[in-house]
Amino acid sequence: MSSSVSLRRPGFLTGVLATAGIASSFTQTMVAPLISQLPGIFDASPANTAWIITATLLAGAVSVPIAGRMGDLFGKKKMMLLLTLPLILGGMVCAVAPTVEIMIAGRALQGIGAGIVPLGIAMLRDLVPKEKLSSAIATVSATLGVGGAIGLPVSAAVIEFADWRVLFWASAAATLLVAIAIFYFIPSTPAGAAGQRFDGLGALGLAIALISLILAVSKGSGWGWTSTTTLGLFALAAVSFVLWGFWETRTKDPLVDLRTTVRPRVLLTNIASIFVGFGMYASMLVMPQILQLPGSTGYGLGQSILAAGLWLAPPGLMMMFLSPVGGRLSNKRGPKFTLVLGVSILALGYVVGVVGMGTTWGILATGLVINSGVALAYGAMPSIILSAVPRSETASANGFNTLMRSLGTTIGAAVIGLVLAQMTIPLGGVDVPSEAGFRTALLIGAGVSVLAAIIAAFIPAAKAKLAEPALEKELVSAGK
Repeated sequence: MSSSVSLRRPGFLTGVLATAGIASSFTQTMVAPLISQLPGIFDASPANTAWIITATLLAGAVSVPIAGRMGDLFGKKKMMLLLTLPLILGGMVCAVAPTVEIMIAGRALQGIGAGIVPLGIAMLRDLVPKEKLSSAIATVSATLGVGGAIGLPVSAAVIEFADWRVLFWASAAATLLVAIAIFYFIPSTPAGAAGQRFDGLGALGLAIALISLILAVSKGSGWGWTSTTTLGLFALAAVSFVLWGFWETRTKDPLVDLRTTVRPRVLLTNIASIFVGFGMYASMLVMPQILQLPGSTGYGLGQSILAAGLWLAPPGLMMMFLSPVGGRLSNKRGPKFTLVLGVSILALGYVVGVVGMGTTWGILATGLVINSGVALAYGAMPSIILSAVPRSETASANGFNTLMRSLGTTIGAAVIGLVLAQMTIPLGGVDVPSEAGFRTALLIGAGVSVLAAIIAAFIPAAKAKLAEPALEKELVSAGK
């Protein structure tokens, strides 16, 4: 398929890449309705079944930056197709898993597919005309949140009316269809960094650092924050990051060009991404629990898993609806404006949550406002990154930005989880989060979102615009 053909139907290509993104991000949250049932299903302790979630986080964190760089080196379409394989295989493994260990292995395979979204965003730079690029980027980027948002109601419905294993068969089948669509309809694009070598040592160093950090953050509350294991992992992560950074600044073809990432426009966007990821995920931990806790608590809304999922479905759809709107806003006012506006709306959503958490309609309104902010913010961040990096680094730079968002969600899960675990009331012989705990979590989400808005406000948009002609010249030269 020629590039001229692709330019005549950018909407269709964007739709295919967005569908691929939803298929990938859906797998990250599809087990959420199963969490409480997993110990009984596999006759295992909650600590062991928790690895079904952790394995996906770890595999995704390692895969995203590596897949991005390999996309720049060997072609983004090839890497997208390659990443669909572990998604399909992982779904099949989970569908037949007889033990928790095999289930963990299947979920780790699914986590490897997390690199599809940043690769899809990077491909848009080659496939979509400039006047439609911002909207296309916003649409595909939003699938990181859309897939997760619709994962809960869809999974809950499947689990309610069918065997839970059907969920994984369906996921594998959907990903297979996505792979076929990518193969037939997405044209191949030149490898922007063709001729360079893959930084294997850098990939190993980053993997060690990320696994150590995510394990310490996600497991610290269970192991104890001052335990030898947790502190040792934090220390290993710190040392590994330092050594990795030292290597990356001295090797000829680094996995991540740190000289690019420290440009103020890229650096501040990535830092803001951590806080935006935190802000998005905090609501995903709070709202489903409020909806499902019994009314006898005085603040729970007594909804079933399926009903709770249905109440949370419209906010997920809102993200997809608003994403192209955010792209058009970025075209008119710049992606920095859209990012600041988005995280400001995100903060407002948490304020709505504090006021409206006592009713299902209040929770719905909270989700709509929060996800509106996430849609605008998630769509703007890749546009800022793409405007500040050369074409040879589009996939790796977007992969690194996606990694920052993932780190934000991991940190958010740990912090909000700790708050809710510490502020509890007894209910039927077990402790459940208290109303004060939920309100505290919502206020933390608001505070983090405000901090993200402040950081985003300092992104040097005007200076970046002055540099764009030189950057465009660099990109044209690289594309020859």
